[in-house]
Amino acid sequence: MDWQSGDMSSDVEDRRGESGGGGGGFGFGGGGLGIVGFLVLLVISAVTGRNFIGGYLHGGGGSSAPVAQRARTPESSQAEDRDAHLISWTLDDVQKTWTQIFEQKGKTYRHAKLVMFRDQTYSGCGTAESSTGPFYCPADQKVYIDLGFWDELKKFGGSTADFAQAYVVGHELGHHVQNLLGTESKVQRLMQEEPSEKNHLSVDLELQADCYAGVWGHSLQQRGKINADDVKSALSAAAAVGDDHLQKMSGRAVSPESWTHGSSAQRETWFKRGFESGDPGQCNTFGGKSSN
Repeated sequence: MDWQSGDMSSDVEDRRGESGGGGGGFGFGGGGLGIVGFLVLLVISAVTGRNFIGGYLHGGGGSSAPVAQRARTPESSQAEDRDAHLISWTLDDVQKTWTQIFEQKGKTYRHAKLVMFRDQTYSGCGTAESSTGPFYCPADQKVYIDLGFWDELKKFGGSTADFAQAYVVGHELGHHVQNLLGTESKVQRLMQEEPSEKNHLSVDLELQADCYAGVWGHSLQQRGKINADDVKSALSAAAAVGDDHLQKMSGRAVSPESWTHGSSAQRETWFKRGFESGDPGQCNTFGGKSSN
């Protein structure tokens, strides 16, 4: 992936020098949660009927009060700097792409902010923790990401190559696009009206975000900034956070009715659909198409 490190984006809020705890909803209970915690959240979700496992992790939870600050260690900041600059570059490039797409449709794209943090921070959707992975909060229109997420992604067999990391950012900004277009609010309303369809709707929403990430990837390809190996790395990351793969990793039977993000195959398929077409109009995952 061809990218250049430079000044941090004006849309980045770097809270790594603050403390408390981590990130939110890309596809599994990452960070410090582990397999046991992941299983606990599955059980709680099943008992309460609320989705704590990530299908709507963009919704967050907990207190929104600021957490106490702690000193940032030079060692950890140096190790994270390259990833931080990659994410910053990606954020700007993705948003530039969507600005152009919106303008072509006669619409106005509003920039999202991206919060980098370590362990825990506060968000408009509640406490953001590393245990839930990267997520987008519609309430404050910000993406939250603990850079320690990449270590957890490796544990699940996903690539952490540059474009794989960029894909994660592209996916979360896909949720921002959904928010701007009103898709997210419509899905929330449908979830309330038809609780039995909640997981299915969550899968549709997540797969569309994967497709939107692919649309941005198409733009990169057209500009000669990625190659076939880069695309493979993104597909590896998508497959690693497929619900069926995570269930197998946790020792559980594969249970499609409990999925909130879609299978590995579905996530790869929809990313490729956006990547090959470069057309957001090809990303309609709703109406039964999410089973493709």
